[in-house]
Amino acid sequence: MSNSWQQSSLSKLVVLVKLLVIVGMLLVNSPAIHAEKPPIAKGIPVTDSYHGIKVTDDYQWLENWNDPAVREWSDEQNAHARSVLDDLPNVGAIRDRVTEIMSAKTVEYYSLSRRPGGLFAMKREPPKQQPFLVVLKSPDDLDSARMLVDPNVLDSEGNTSIDWFVPSHNSKLVAVSLSKGGSESGDVHVYETSTGRERFEVIPRVNGGTAGGDLAWLADDSGFFYTRYPRGDERPTEDMDFYQHVYLHVLGEPTDEDNFELGNDLPRIAEIELQVNSKSGHLLTTVQNGDGGEFSHFLRSPEANWQQISQFDDGIVQAVFGTNDDLLIVSRENAPRGKILRMLIANLDVRQVATIIPQSDDAIVTNFWGSPTVLPTENLLYVTYQLGGPSKIRVFDHKGNPQKGPQQTPVSSVSSLTKLAGDDVLFETESFVQPSVYNRFHVRSGKTEKTALAMNAPVDFSDVKVMREFATSKDGTKVPLNILMPAETSLDGSNPCLVTGYGGYGISIPPRFRSTTRVLLDQGIIFVVANLRGGGEYGETWHRQGNLTNKQNVFDDFAAVLRHLIKSKYTSSDKLAITGGSNGGLLMGATLTQHPELIKCVISHVGIYDMLRVENAPNGAFNITEFGTVKDRSQFNALYAYSPYHHVEDEVKYPATLFLTGANDPRVDPMHSRKMTARLQAGQGSKANVLLRTSANSGHGGDTTLDERIEQTVDVYAFLLDQLGLKFRR
Repeated sequence: MSNSWQQSSLSKLVVLVKLLVIVGMLLVNSPAIHAEKPPIAKGIPVTDSYHGIKVTDDYQWLENWNDPAVREWSDEQNAHARSVLDDLPNVGAIRDRVTEIMSAKTVEYYSLSRRPGGLFAMKREPPKQQPFLVVLKSPDDLDSARMLVDPNVLDSEGNTSIDWFVPSHNSKLVAVSLSKGGSESGDVHVYETSTGRERFEVIPRVNGGTAGGDLAWLADDSGFFYTRYPRGDERPTEDMDFYQHVYLHVLGEPTDEDNFELGNDLPRIAEIELQVNSKSGHLLTTVQNGDGGEFSHFLRSPEANWQQISQFDDGIVQAVFGTNDDLLIVSRENAPRGKILRMLIANLDVRQVATIIPQSDDAIVTNFWGSPTVLPTENLLYVTYQLGGPSKIRVFDHKGNPQKGPQQTPVSSVSSLTKLAGDDVLFETESFVQPSVYNRFHVRSGKTEKTALAMNAPVDFSDVKVMREFATSKDGTKVPLNILMPAETSLDGSNPCLVTGYGGYGISIPPRFRSTTRVLLDQGIIFVVANLRGGGEYGETWHRQGNLTNKQNVFDDFAAVLRHLIKSKYTSSDKLAITGGSNGGLLMGATLTQHPELIKCVISHVGIYDMLRVENAPNGAFNITEFGTVKDRSQFNALYAYSPYHHVEDEVKYPATLFLTGANDPRVDPMHSRKMTARLQAGQGSKANVLLRTSANSGHGGDTTLDERIEQTVDVYAFLLDQLGLKFRR
């Protein structure tokens, strides 16, 4: 993700500073203050009552994006942000360097899917605005890569993106979800693999911004099961992005005649994933109840008989097809770090299952979307474990006995398990200082070798040290933090530092290689990634200690990390910046309102800030299982106690803050950024800038065009360097 940065300058003061050498020397490392004030939002008080507690909201009117006054105010905020950001020192040099790195002719492959006809993959290759879909003969034959679907050709402005793709079992066809402008509202198109030509009919409203979407081909490839949102007048307007159901489409038939399969009894906020066993024809459907980590599972026989095999409260969080007419299940029942069970398809009784792999000291990774974390092969079972941030693949036989696994880099992440012939697999690995590479594990020889599927990074991190330390949170919990810094850095408290974190939804934050981090390190900035409660780094207990009424623990953990860095003399509060996005944006809001004295500046992307009204937005309803609801008294009390928007006070000296959002964000309503900006600007007790940058043609960030990502990064880095008193160094 990329961010924006800030500075301002008083033209008359600049003249005086140039004349007064002594004053100039004093101000040379101070952030500039812009002469013009931001467009102050008018306060229109609205009072709501929650459990007898009256809460007045001056900026509720900023929630309505259809109001011309809201759009006008947003445009004025953008203009003000631009007047500040464009006037910062170092902008030109930063743009040159960021563009050089992000536009470099690097190649990166991801989202691998192997079929008999080849290896399908997404390919990111700047200067193309969007990644595209290719098929290769093998992971070692990059010259064989053939373009299948290029959204850059479909849309010359780069605003169309691929949400996901699913090849047919025989690899002759591939279904692709395409959406526009960061909306993630995807329609499925079917392409012929041999020619890249689009075939058959378009399936509308398959993917959505929060609940996502999925598709699974029939065993004979004559059609597919798919997720579908309401169409036409099937639901009221407020329900059109809810009630995801499962349908069956036969190729060549009208989509309005597709057969309804499952969904009438599912929650309004259901999120669905589909798998088809290509041998038996069974369909396995996983349903998540919103975003809180509760799952149920259903199995459809080839004869179209449905059977529910788990409930939301069963503790079963993942299921995949085994190799012997069975299901492999990850359960957290009496095992918060996860155990693996085997269930026979002939006897779908969750009470009669065998434990193959018991709970260990580490947590089984249980991603709902993305590559499998439990992968059975002919004779082996590959399982991905979390180690508090880093991850590791472990290998077992089908009885659960440990076997020799692949060689893996310390303090790294592993993902994208992909089955090859026999028991061999591909897997992706990367670290904070080593770019992504796909490795092949040869079971017979026990060797792990790199394939040609490797990112050719435009920067080198060989001079960077990576250290893992632990901060002690308010309640005594040990919180991991990963510290990246140039090897020659002295710990004297004078170093600039940027810290990021997330802490939510059971999502772990593993080591990731980001080329643009090189720009920060070249300025002497220490970069820190915190593994906070609310994530899945140590299993479900770690998650539950940071969600619902326990959410304050996440903010306490982050504050403890900041204090640890200051106490250990990595940095000081006047050199300390923080950044985060989405749920991590909530973390930014809570930190700047609870501990403004700890930090110099804040960069917050697509964040959540008004915790009392978050559930009123369509996308916010999916978060209730993670954050709670104001309808519950105890949950309301917790939400109100930390809601950043409601804890901005007048005349407090808040750190300089840059808010970034996308006008088309389907996951976090941009109204959060608008309201938080308005309230913070009104309450700011210092001259530190509070800026709001809204991207017109982007959403939550994952499918933003390359050009816009570059501009966001330039703004963020210029803002950061200015606030930390740094002059850009190449």
